[in-house]
Amino acid sequence: MAPHNIRWGIMATGWIADVFTRDLLRDPSIRNVTDVSHTVVAVASSSNVARAEKFISDTGIPSPCAAYASYEDLVADTNVDVVYVATPHSHHFQNVMLALNAGKHVLCEKAFTVNAAQAKILCETAQKKNLFLMEAVWTRYFPLSIQIRDLIKQGAIGEVLRVISDNSFGDPVEERWGTEHRMVNKDLAGGCLLDLGIYSLTWVFQTLYHTLPRDQRKPPSAISAHMTLYHLTGADEATTMLLSFPTSTPSNLPHPGKSQAVAMTHLRVSTDPDEANTARPAIRIQGTKGEIQVDGPAFRPERYRIIPAKGEGEVKEVECPFPGGGKGMFWEADEVARCLRDGKLESETMPWEESIVIMEVMDEVRRQGGLTYPEKIESTVYPTQL
Repeated sequence: MAPHNIRWGIMATGWIADVFTRDLLRDPSIRNVTDVSHTVVAVASSSNVARAEKFISDTGIPSPCAAYASYEDLVADTNVDVVYVATPHSHHFQNVMLALNAGKHVLCEKAFTVNAAQAKILCETAQKKNLFLMEAVWTRYFPLSIQIRDLIKQGAIGEVLRVISDNSFGDPVEERWGTEHRMVNKDLAGGCLLDLGIYSLTWVFQTLYHTLPRDQRKPPSAISAHMTLYHLTGADEATTMLLSFPTSTPSNLPHPGKSQAVAMTHLRVSTDPDEANTARPAIRIQGTKGEIQVDGPAFRPERYRIIPAKGEGEVKEVECPFPGGGKGMFWEADEVARCLRDGKLESETMPWEESIVIMEVMDEVRRQGGLTYPEKIESTVYPTQL
């Protein structure tokens, strides 16, 4: 049987769109995928058609592929099945609403939106219009992540009671980012929480929340956050979150305890200072019978180890390399294709409800840290001119 082919429209032409598109163009057989395939049929830049044409040329997208100078033209293209939204997260709400209102399925980069209210409206709109929508948290779809979630569900390290997760990049912030760069520009919802901290939270949620059956998942019962704001723009340059969950996982004790998590992100100190992985674990998942350590970077790990409690067995190292020179974004694209093939509106691995709960956590973290964004990018009014 021929693989189910999905035709993609790429919204924006920046770095992340480039990485995603190159992964889409890789032969699915390198990752042992035979049931779905991908075609890129359109690319749009918001500024001019030449940028879209250069993107098509640079990434080697085979023709025919349409180049557009506006996102409106992209979502109007009848050849496009699904739109990949690769704009800054400040613009996600407006851009996804544009695509959904044009009747297009959507894969939207993380962070899903700027706040939970926007995320809820996107999900309600997709539901109402019978369209697929997913937050592009690529890390969740890696074989490594799936293996670790399965180990937790099987009770390999007992009751998981604590997770420590870090995704930080140490840079001379003033020299590297200045004030206009998207990482620190509040007009683009800059700061480390929404851009980097989302991965720290991803590991917390996919281990302590997602490993439970859906009817047992409960949002954090307590959130405490400390935030340092960048003196030149007011975006966060360091955020540390302490979360308590009302249940532990796999929650099979007669009296399951609470679990705790520490999720961290920083722009001035790094999870891995020498970039040679000397620092080793970026994530520690601690259970009553041992620990799983995941080497950094948190967004794209390639190895983990299982460390049993004393006398419970040997340490096991597991390597999960990325096939065929790919970055690993093809797995989330494969998920989109399968969901569309099967008529699903959301992915079970990154359901709408979980995207919203994580946005609610980040709303509370920002409230405690005093981080606000301009009204127009927090707005739930569509359309709003940005």
